[in-house]
Amino acid sequence: MSYISRTLGNLRKIGLKDYWHQLNYIGDTKAGVLIGTDKFGNKFFENQDELPLRTRWVDYAKHDFDAGHIEPLWHAWISYLVDTPPNKDPFKAASERAWSPKEHVPNRTFSRGAFKTYSTTQPKIKAWEPIAAPR
Repeated sequence: MSYISRTLGNLRKIGLKDYWHQLNYIGDTKAGVLIGTDKFGNKFFENQDELPLRTRWVDYAKHDFDAGHIEPLWHAWISYLVDTPPNKDPFKAASERAWSPKEHVPNRTFSRGAFKTYSTTQPKIKAWEPIAAPR
């Protein structure tokens, strides 16, 4: 199917408001079935008529979107690691472990909360410090 006819077909299916929203934030227009939402308000969609590996997409609640803003089980579904979405998965309750955090921890790379390594051992080589004799 050509790009123009697909785009106009999606405009007819989803309406002008969602068409404009998708064009601004995704850069493409897609029409599909709402599979579910996570606790952050992200909406997950699926359309089996799209090209392979383009059948699932997310509409982020925040406009500064990042893949770290998706919960781990939803991330596994949108990455095609699992076939059933987390809201329909019977094993989701069994996957919660005592050691796993109860709340989602976002990726803090390039922020003040990022992990910084440090060494607890003394260096084997000391830096040279020049000592100037007084004149």
